[in-house]
Amino acid sequence: MTSSSSDPKQASAQGLRRRGLLLTLGAGLVAAAAGVLIGRWRRGDADAAEPTPAAQALLRQRFDAPGGGQLDMASLQGQWLVVNFWATWCAPCVQEMPELDRFHREHSKRGVSVVGLAVDGPTPVREFLRKLPVSFPIGLAGMEGTQLSRDLGNEQGGLPFTVVIDPRGVIRHRKLGETSPAELGGWVADLA
Repeated sequence: MTSSSSDPKQASAQGLRRRGLLLTLGAGLVAAAAGVLIGRWRRGDADAAEPTPAAQALLRQRFDAPGGGQLDMASLQGQWLVVNFWATWCAPCVQEMPELDRFHREHSKRGVSVVGLAVDGPTPVREFLRKLPVSFPIGLAGMEGTQLSRDLGNEQGGLPFTVVIDPRGVIRHRKLGETSPAELGGWVADLA
């Protein structure tokens, strides 16, 4: 009589179970690694060695300024940037403007600049800024600003959308929706 461990059919079945288990574990590890990489991409991993191409493209652009002249993004290169995409017709955008302005005034001395890119027409932006002036630069991105924000990670194309870019041109934070004072403060803490 043959023992069960030397039965070729049982040994083959055990081998298949082991291979299946190993394949399942391997697939799980690959999925976990992919999740980590996607998570880092979405939040703009702070340890990324290379500048983010979309951020570099943004830093090469020029936008008309509501008061005349141009906002040359290249002039801001080498600084921490909090870039906020907004519109006058967007209630959460309007609501967060005073906080973004306060943040800019408090942190610009530390080399952190807020930039507003209006996904809107020039006339509504000018009228809005007459009523609620801000101390940070505003650029008129127009409807093309929607695609620009998508390039920076705004998958839904919604507003407001804020992205933090470090001095090397690496995206460090992305946020779709209104920011809060606590959130902005946390981002500043990360900039040290």
